[in-house]
Amino acid sequence: MTDSFSITDLAREFDVTTRTIRFYEDQGLIAPQRQGQTRIYGQRDRVRLRLIMRGKRLGFALKEIRDLLDLYETDRSEITQLTILINKISERRDTLAKQRDDIDATIEELDLLEENCQQELSRKSVR
Repeated sequence: MTDSFSITDLAREFDVTTRTIRFYEDQGLIAPQRQGQTRIYGQRDRVRLRLIMRGKRLGFALKEIRDLLDLYETDRSEITQLTILINKISERRDTLAKQRDDIDATIEELDLLEENCQQELSRKSVR
């Protein structure tokens, strides 16, 4: 396994643009070494990028992801990080459940409205 990666390698691996990776660097989430203008990403950057992508896919805000990554840097035992992550997961799940309830209610309302429109259309067509 290689210990260093180019920005192109990581962009290809994670199916993101190089601009996205540079954005995460600008945000201080990853910190590649430099050789002149060339960025050299290490295993740490690769792991952090994987965690960033997973966090984004799960709907966590960039600040939440940063906080979790920073916790790992300060607490290598991972106990604090895991406890906070469990709480964040619970909050995210609650938010998604609420959104699902809202979507279900909206679909029911749309179904009812469509049914009323169909009935009205039928009445007007009969006349």
